[in-house]
Amino acid sequence: MRPLRRADPSSIAGHRLLGRLGAGGMGVVYLARTPGGTLAALKLIRAEHAADPGFRERFRRETRTAGRITGRWVVRVLGADPEAREPWLATEFVPGPSLAEAVALHGALPEPTVRALGARLADALADVHAAGLVHRDVKPGNVLLALDGPRLIDFGIARSAGATALTATDAMIGTPGFLAPEQARAGGPDEVGPAADVFALGCVLAYALTGERPFGTGAVAAVVYRTVHEEPDLGEVPDTLLPLVTACLAKDPAARPTAVEVRAALGEAGGPAGDWLPPGLPALIARSSSRVLGLPVPEPTVLAAPEPPTGVSRRRALAAGSAVAVAGAGGLTAWLLGRGPAGKGAGAGEGAALPAYTIGVLTDLSGPTEEAGRAQERGARLAVETFNARPDRAFDVVLRVADDGGDGKRATTAARTLLEDPGLVGVLGPTTVPSVVAAVAELVDRSVPLVSVLAAVPNGTTVEGQTTQRTYFEPRPSPDTMIVPFVRYLSERGIVRTALVEDRDGGRSTWFAIKSLKQTPPSQSRGGTVTAHPVEADGEDFAPAVRAALATDPQAVMYVGVSPRRAALCAKALRAQGFRGPCGSVEQPFTREFLDLAGPAAEGWYFGAGRVDPDGLPAAKDFAAAYRKRWGLPGTAPVDPYATEAYDVVNWTLRALGTAVGNHSESVASGVANGLRQTPYKGLAKTYSSDGRESVVANLVGLFLWKVKDGKPYFLGDFADAAVAEAKRAGKT
Repeated sequence: MRPLRRADPSSIAGHRLLGRLGAGGMGVVYLARTPGGTLAALKLIRAEHAADPGFRERFRRETRTAGRITGRWVVRVLGADPEAREPWLATEFVPGPSLAEAVALHGALPEPTVRALGARLADALADVHAAGLVHRDVKPGNVLLALDGPRLIDFGIARSAGATALTATDAMIGTPGFLAPEQARAGGPDEVGPAADVFALGCVLAYALTGERPFGTGAVAAVVYRTVHEEPDLGEVPDTLLPLVTACLAKDPAARPTAVEVRAALGEAGGPAGDWLPPGLPALIARSSSRVLGLPVPEPTVLAAPEPPTGVSRRRALAAGSAVAVAGAGGLTAWLLGRGPAGKGAGAGEGAALPAYTIGVLTDLSGPTEEAGRAQERGARLAVETFNARPDRAFDVVLRVADDGGDGKRATTAARTLLEDPGLVGVLGPTTVPSVVAAVAELVDRSVPLVSVLAAVPNGTTVEGQTTQRTYFEPRPSPDTMIVPFVRYLSERGIVRTALVEDRDGGRSTWFAIKSLKQTPPSQSRGGTVTAHPVEADGEDFAPAVRAALATDPQAVMYVGVSPRRAALCAKALRAQGFRGPCGSVEQPFTREFLDLAGPAAEGWYFGAGRVDPDGLPAAKDFAAAYRKRWGLPGTAPVDPYATEAYDVVNWTLRALGTAVGNHSESVASGVANGLRQTPYKGLAKTYSSDGRESVVANLVGLFLWKVKDGKPYFLGDFADAAVAEAKRAGKT
């Protein structure tokens, strides 16, 4: 929990606010005391979203839905006002960790604990279904652990069985890995019923018993595919519970037990407080409870005129001074709601100073990924300079750059530095997963969006505050899909025998790629086959694996791993043993290091990647010329990798910023996050969407095929079109 901010109210409808439990683009969740003294989690919706009739109706539905659930194992509604200017909903507060946090801290839970957990969750679902509702998002993160038992939370997407959803008809509702096959297929309202919750409960039980998701992790598309078409991995589930979990995970909804039947199979849903948890968890819950109960009541907040920070621009100081003057006259709210678009309102005559907003670049400028980090800074700076040169702009943009060295701890400091700027409305750039996780944890309470076109956060990694309203965006394809471009090329060429050099130094990435390639080899419809030939992680000699691979008489060879250096060793071994057929790999090893170490052995290799060369895109020719001019590069020099994507993302953010300013958003940063969530952007490289890696359809958007030609990377274009064209040039095998 975090302390209240100066701008937070002291109370809402008689509920005394104690601190912040979380924040997102749509609003804030506070820890509060009700007028009767009970602790509550109070969700407050921002006014700009409440003004949307569709959003307000969804909130009304959530309030009505939550109010209909009265069972012991669900959080109770303590109060709500969906018609207020800023609607709110208060539910009882559970101080314990989520099941996801408990498993992350303690590992798999013992069978008696899981039996009690499952019986009580089944009891909760029985109440939900008896009320004519379907939860639709039963997952470990929505199960809170209290001393007397679990609590099922978050009925935001629950609805009546058979009711028409307010979301798009083709939307996949729920959390991949914990949703039923009928949900994964975006089934209609008549198809997704109570049995979907039972399927999700089976996934939760398997997760609690083993610490692993029954349908694995990885790209959303792969998880969803396995959920629909493959059997779950239940090898570690105890034999005593295996039949029940297996029945819950039946593909056919009609073959699953009901929630009542699951409860009966697991045993008593009651029981004394505290006896169901393994050692360690009761103490954790007790400590959390004591900290909350001992919180002092904050003093009432007072609106005061903020001092402009040292070093703020004269334009921003003038704008802040105007706001302070109006606030002193008691008219701050009226000014916020009634002003015209920035720079165009009353008093903004010709030559008047424009308001200024800040976009941050938090990236690696001194660590292992500094080349990509520097490119992102350059692309972002060009986008901002181009925007500020427009005579019709409604505001100015300031670019602030912070170096994290690719390190999570440094990213925390860098994010805090950026947050010192009160005009910060968005941040671009982390190149590593630790930097993303650390930066989001600092930015989320201010609802400042963070966008990364390079870092790829693995499924199952916790990114703070993303369960309700997202502020982190990753508009790039998953690394797990990078095998697709080369596989597509081999299929277009009619290759039926492919050998895989399996570099086990790649860990989970290699394992998942090998599994996917065995399930869906190149030219599968023509009887395509693959063979895998491992190189152990502690080995440096690729010659034996290559020799074994070539003994299968392959038509193509693929290096499956993530190391540029080891990929180069593989390429050299293939060349030394005389293989001249198509070779390829994925984005991670496709670096200058690979090209330098492999030398002539790299010639002709293909790579799947999520970045572009603007010289290969007609729409990006002007950008490429402007980039070279701005940074003093020769006309033949390639544009730095990821500079184009950074340029696009800043322009996407600027469009969202323009909308937020024009709509007089109470929180401009929150308005920017909303714009990124709601409206895709067609950039130079591709179309960017908040769906990103979370959309099954969008998962292959932004995949490109590259080739090493004359010792240099050569961009072939969108993978599907490029595969066809390159296969025609090569001729059918």
